[in-house]
Amino acid sequence: MDMNEARILVVEDDRKIRTLLRTALEEDGLDVEEAETGPAAMKIISVRQVDLVTLDIHLGAESGLDLAREIRHMSDVPIIMITGRNDVIDRVVGLEIGADDYITKPFHVREVLARIRAILRRTRPLPHRMGEPAHVDTRAALRFDGMTARPERLELVDRCGRPCELTSGDFKLLNVFLKRPNRVLSRDQLMNLTGGVDWSPLDRTVDNQVARLRKKIEKDPSRPQLIKTVRGIGYTFACDVERVQPGAPSKSA
Repeated sequence: MDMNEARILVVEDDRKIRTLLRTALEEDGLDVEEAETGPAAMKIISVRQVDLVTLDIHLGAESGLDLAREIRHMSDVPIIMITGRNDVIDRVVGLEIGADDYITKPFHVREVLARIRAILRRTRPLPHRMGEPAHVDTRAALRFDGMTARPERLELVDRCGRPCELTSGDFKLLNVFLKRPNRVLSRDQLMNLTGGVDWSPLDRTVDNQVARLRKKIEKDPSRPQLIKTVRGIGYTFACDVERVQPGAPSKSA
């Protein structure tokens, strides 16, 4: 699916700001839904495919933080929090809840567009290559914990032999871990190795990306056994990886 087909949900109780954002996003080729309240936003998310949410942290009498928690409980959809200039604590809490980024008011619509595009690039699923001719993959497959990754094809097969749908960001991160099993990697290293030019060491993007990947490869994401946190440093992929060449015996990666 082309990035211009992405659907953005704008959650904002100020009609002027909603209109400003909707106009700018639609002019940039994006599909836009609007919600003035938390319940309205949740109704849209429950019945429509949404690719990203912009969420005002203050929704009248409602809390945008509570709404962010509710959204994150049911969905991995990326969230950009929109906050006041002095809402430092709210920004930190928002990122800890699982928001992917934040923008402070007053903002320029071009900044909003740039942040949205950056997040969509790293979180949208890779297009399915249906109908393409089959080809022989001469590169090694990487096996771990009953799963098989084929980096050249950007494919991951789960423990039951079913394909897993990964975003480009998921796969870049997984590939970094598979090539460096049982090594402690700092957040800065992960940003550099994945080419995360849009990531900042001051936000929680790395942590959010790790959380998404855990949901797709861990047997119990709440008690991760593959991607383990190393407190104060970063993460380690605590699993042996086998490199399997076509027609050759397995060997450790």
